[in-house]
Amino acid sequence: MKKILIVDDEIAMRKLVGIYLQDNFEIEEAENGEEAYKKAIDHEFDLIILDVMMPKMDGWETLNKIRERSDVPIIMLTAKGTVQDKVTGLSGGADDYLVKPFDGAELIVRVQALLRRANLTNKEENVLKYRGIVIDSGARVVKYQDDPINLTQTEFDILESLIQNKGKVLTREQLVEIVWGLEFQGEDRTVDSHIKNLREKLKSAGMDKSFIKTVWGIGYKVE
Repeated sequence: MKKILIVDDEIAMRKLVGIYLQDNFEIEEAENGEEAYKKAIDHEFDLIILDVMMPKMDGWETLNKIRERSDVPIIMLTAKGTVQDKVTGLSGGADDYLVKPFDGAELIVRVQALLRRANLTNKEENVLKYRGIVIDSGARVVKYQDDPINLTQTEFDILESLIQNKGKVLTREQLVEIVWGLEFQGEDRTVDSHIKNLREKLKSAGMDKSFIKTVWGIGYKVE
């Protein structure tokens, strides 16, 4: 059974999320960011649902610290629903964003979609090689000139999709469908935040940031 960590300082919210998911998943809880980070690095979870507004260490800081050690899928759960809040979470490495109050059915669909993406990718054994980049889909590993690049699940899927379709322009809508699936209810501009993060990581690895080209008004491509 897949294991999910629910992180929220409100016990009622943790219990509510747990009720929605407990029939299909093993549930563990954390009441603040510090506890969540410790559990995330000491144990293996298939997915984390992470609240933003928490004492000791808020969701943004917790997200950043977890991303230094793990690419586990993370859904941000918060009462804030502005565009900037979404950009902040997605830029920090979150894979999805759900605003309170939420519908239980929507939460389940988003969790299942993220886990399905991870499962499908883990079953693949193809290795892509292109311009010094090696993508091992089965092992979920990306290397540039033999040095590993630490990508989130979403960044990995976007890079893999672009290289698989090198020379072709993928629209934001196409990338959303490829990476998140038809169930995704967010904005297609979500892709832009992940592309920005991906470019920065590729640059840090020694690649030219223009490796992923923007086709204005349409989407992105790899030459």
